Amino acid sequence: MTFRTESRITVAGSVTDVWAYLCDVGRWSEWAPTVLECRVRGGGILQPGVWLEQRARDYGFNHRRTEQVTAVDPPRSMAFVGTMGTSVARWGMEFEPAGGGQTDAMMWVEVDLANIMRAIPGHALQGQVQRVSNIEMAAIKAAIESDVQAGAASP
Repeated sequence: MTFRTESRITVAGSVTDVWAYLCDVGRWSEWAPTVLECRVRGGGILQPGVWLEQRARDYGFNHRRTEQVTAVDPPRSMAFVGTMGTSVARWGMEFEPAGGGQTDAMMWVEVDLANIMRAIPGHALQGQVQRVSNIEMAAIKAAIESDVQAGAASP
């Protein structure tokens, strides 16, 4: 079984501001509750094929995990693949200008339930993923708008 969630929010910042913030993977711990640290393996920029290494905290346990960047279309979209438990999980972000210096941002998550993960009711896990995505989008909005107000965002 595969499920998909989508979370949308309008950010008071340009597409360039939103793009720059999300490409700075070192700041992901500011908005992603399970990410303690994140970096591009070997340094460099966010581009298809690179791996992101994370120190994470899920269900009370610290661990390491990796995600691969699968698509980067500046400044419109980015996508990743990794795992959620024993299942393949894909996620990404899409951005559109909303006028007045604002950006419509959308985060999507797709999970292919596999192995032991099939024992969890799909709708329960989907609801949890949706809740976390909504929290993440609100945190992204707050961080970018704070940067814009402080003058730290792009011109």
